[in-house]
Amino acid sequence: MRRIVLSISISVDGFIEGPDRQIDWHRIDEELHRHFNEQLRPMGAFLEGRVTYELMEGFWPTADADPSVPGPMAEFAAIWREMPKIVYSRTLQEAGPNATIVRDVVVEDVLALKAQPGGDLAVGGADLAATFREHDLIDEYRLYVHPVLIGRGKPLFAASDTWSDLRLVETRTFGNGVVLLRYEKAASPA
Repeated sequence: MRRIVLSISISVDGFIEGPDRQIDWHRIDEELHRHFNEQLRPMGAFLEGRVTYELMEGFWPTADADPSVPGPMAEFAAIWREMPKIVYSRTLQEAGPNATIVRDVVVEDVLALKAQPGGDLAVGGADLAATFREHDLIDEYRLYVHPVLIGRGKPLFAASDTWSDLRLVETRTFGNGVVLLRYEKAASPA
C-alpha cells in the first residue's frame, strides 16, 4: 500500500511561514534541493491544497526555461510538471495539466487512492496536512528544521485534540544547518 508523506520546511520555533506568508527564511541550497528531488521524484502524486497548488503552478511549470535557474531547480521543474497532482479545493474552478480538483477530503477516497499501485503520495500545504492529520492519514512526517527563529507566523499544525504517536526513523544534518527529522506513524497498540 502506498504511504502518505508530509515533507515540509519549518523554523526552529515551529512556523512554516512568517506572519505575511514569507518563506524567504528557508535555507534551500543545492545540496538540499538535490535531496528534495531524490525524495520527490519517485512519488506517485502530489496532494496539494489550493494555496500550495497556486503557488507551485505560478512558478514551476516553466522554471526550467530560464537559463539562470540552477540545475537542481530546473530538475525539480520537470518533476513537478510531470507528476500527477490532486488539488483539494472548494473554490478552484480549473487546474493545469496533470492536475485533478477534488472538493473534499473523504477518508474512504484517500484510502482507495493509497491502495492503488504506484509511488507514495506527497501531501503539501499546512491546511491540507492538518485535515489529513485529523483523519490520521499521514504515514510519515519529514520535517526540515531550518536554523532560524522567525518569532511568529503560521504554525505547522493548529491546536488539535488528535493524538498521534510517532517513531523517529532518521535524522540528517545538511551542510547549511537544516536538519531532517523523519518520523513514521507508530503502530497502534493491539
